[in-house]
Amino acid sequence: MHILVIHGAGLNMRGKVQLEVFGKMTLPEYEEKILEYATGLGIRITFFQSNIEGEVCNALYAAFDGDVDGCVINPGGFTAVVGPLRAAIAQMRFPVIEVHLSNPTVRGTTSVMQPVCRASVYGFGIESYRHALMGLQGLLKK
Repeated sequence: MHILVIHGAGLNMRGKVQLEVFGKMTLPEYEEKILEYATGLGIRITFFQSNIEGEVCNALYAAFDGDVDGCVINPGGFTAVVGPLRAAIAQMRFPVIEVHLSNPTVRGTTSVMQPVCRASVYGFGIESYRHALMGLQGLLKK
C-alpha cells in the first residue's frame, strides 16, 4: 500500500511560528513520526510539501497516474481557499483524507476541502496522521 502525504501551505513553518496552537514539532519531525506510524502499519509513504497550490495539484495528478493508493492531506493555508486544489481532490481515483493537527473550526476556519475528501481527522495533534493512515488502510482493504 502506497500513501501520498501532502503538507500544504505553511506547514514548512511548523515548530517556528504559532507554537501555542501547533507546538514545537517541525515538519521534518512530523515526517519522522508519520513514517514511524506508516512503517508499523506496513504502509509505504511519499511526502510532498508546497506553499504553491498548483504544485500540490500537480502532485495529486501525478499520484493519480502513478502507483498511489490513497492520500492524506493537511491543506494548511489552503484549507479555506476555493481554488484548483479542491477540484483536484474531487477528481482522485483513490480516497483522500483531510488531516489537521488542531481543530480549525475552533479557530473560526471552515474547510472547503472537507466536502470533497473521503474523511477528515482533526484535533489529535500528530496522532491525527496515525488515525488517518489506519482509516485509509481499512478503506483500502475492503
